[in-house]
Amino acid sequence: MARQQADDLGRNDPPFLILTSLASGAKHGYALTQDIEGFAGVRLGPGSLYGAITRLEQRGLIEALEADDRRRPYRITDAGRAALADSVLALRTITDEASLRLAGATPLADGVA
Repeated sequence: MARQQADDLGRNDPPFLILTSLASGAKHGYALTQDIEGFAGVRLGPGSLYGAITRLEQRGLIEALEADDRRRPYRITDAGRAALADSVLALRTITDEASLRLAGATPLADGVA
């Protein structure tokens, strides 16, 4: 049960997952879904996937490429790479803190013990 609950913590953010997938190269929707399921174990439904794609495009973090047959591939922009790097750093800080706290170390945030 604890493992199942842990699977839902921190791994289900569609924009983060999409940016992570696109960091290795352009992909269309189905390829994104397959890649994300492969590296994160998360299967994004069409609504979650395309809703996040729309928001990422509007923010200039990804861009659509010329349609390939019926598929439209997307690629990460420079702004998207910067946003992903910032997110990774923030998550690394949080996971490092969580690891310390799980090991019984004194919390770092605000000097509160």
